[in-house]
Amino acid sequence: MAEKLYGMVIDLRRCVGCHACRVACKSENNVPLKVFRTWVKDVEKGIYPNVSRHYLPRLCNHCANAPCVKVCPVKASYRNEDGVVMIDYDRCIGCKYCIAACPYDSRFINPIRKTAEKCDFCYHRVSRGYEPACVSTCVGGARVFGDLNDPKSSVSQLLARNAVQVLKPEQNTRPHVYYIQADRGVMGANLRRMVGGE
Repeated sequence: MAEKLYGMVIDLRRCVGCHACRVACKSENNVPLKVFRTWVKDVEKGIYPNVSRHYLPRLCNHCANAPCVKVCPVKASYRNEDGVVMIDYDRCIGCKYCIAACPYDSRFINPIRKTAEKCDFCYHRVSRGYEPACVSTCVGGARVFGDLNDPKSSVSQLLARNAVQVLKPEQNTRPHVYYIQADRGVMGANLRRMVGGE
């Protein structure tokens, strides 16, 4: 049997832009104010009266070819045996190389701990058999998490039945976060995270 390879599919047909994922993530992982492990990009397109709103939930893409891992001078960033990109906070020196290397703007410096931080798929939950907090709280069921190597998993079945997109495929990072029915204009828009207040 193949080893586990974790990934996520975000079905944008089901995302309502409620930000419950962001709130659950901050609560579960004790994320300080003004920084985020996951956030939802909200883009309005069109000209009145023909205006539409599009949502693009964002998080670390847990890339198979992760630039953040390659540039870490102290090997604090690494991919574990399940394909999850992790940070060893005891080793991290807060040099910000990984932040600069990430094409998805998924990392930040924790203002309290002074180390790099990002989504880790709530590995403390996943390793005990639970879903990431953002998945379990998603009111629309837009986030689906699981083993990409298990053809019977919900995430694998969604990938098999739907056309999917990834962010910045030209970067060749081989991300393990996939989107169903993402708007190309929104995916190509400025993807920087929100800053400021909650």
